[in-house]
Amino acid sequence: MLFYPNERIALFVDGANLYGVVKALGFDMDYKKLFALFAQKGILVRAHYYTAISDDAEFVPLRPLVDWLAFNGWAVVTKSLKEWTDAQGHRRVKGNMVADLIVDAMEMAAHVDHIVIFSGDGDFCRLVEALQRMGKRVSVISTIQTKPPQCGDELRKLADNFIDMAELASFVKRDAVQRVATGEQSAS
Repeated sequence: MLFYPNERIALFVDGANLYGVVKALGFDMDYKKLFALFAQKGILVRAHYYTAISDDAEFVPLRPLVDWLAFNGWAVVTKSLKEWTDAQGHRRVKGNMVADLIVDAMEMAAHVDHIVIFSGDGDFCRLVEALQRMGKRVSVISTIQTKPPQCGDELRKLADNFIDMAELASFVKRDAVQRVATGEQSAS
């Protein structure tokens, strides 16, 4: 990974996208380890996590993760899932956090040198270009080790640094022994 010790770093995690990546790679994310890894790479100014959560369910599986992140140094941004029935009578759910992440990254850009985006979503291409025009370095973390790849070629090529999550797995995966010992459920 190409990081400099004195650079100010901000992390932007597209929660749903990262969940898909780590599941496709076959491991559970340890967000404490992820935070610590990037805190060692430079000056970690802020770590953001974005996810949509259902308001209807009595128990939301993401709630323990979101609460843990909020109490452990992460800036958590959530929004309610939008649910509707389409013309064919199928239940549809939408919880896109792209706009929220883009706005926060643009606002944070004045305070950091390097922005790290955990997503392979091509919707972030224009964000990467805008941040680079502002003189910011942009790293994208996703994977191309799965079939299909979780990151589009355009986003990967635009990034100053593409890091495959498969290369980070040994540093950020949750230990199975730890999960069993603490009774934690898998949450990514």
